[in-house]
Amino acid sequence: MTVQGCAAPEQTAALPAGIDLATQTVIQGVVSGAGTAYARLLDHSGEFTGEVVVSDEGVFRFFAAPGNWTVRIIAGGGVTKDIAVEAKLGEVAQLAVAV
Repeated sequence: MTVQGCAAPEQTAALPAGIDLATQTVIQGVVSGAGTAYARLLDHSGEFTGEVVVSDEGVFRFFAAPGNWTVRIIAGGGVTKDIAVEAKLGEVAQLAVAV
């Protein structure tokens, strides 16, 4: 169990050990200008797929299938930002989001 109280791995800038980019698709990023924030993953049709709490350092990460996705950042004060991203096998789709 992590400090955040769930079974998800801690969100850090470095990829967790054992991640093989030859077989994995990763979407990750850093959110700046927000206190507590959430990163939500939406599929190509806008359907909810998953959500994580952004770490204290602003880091979030998703493991997703290759394709087109939207990352929605939800922060305090009613701030919401959508970022379109293409995830490719073997690559880390890196986002930088200022809110």
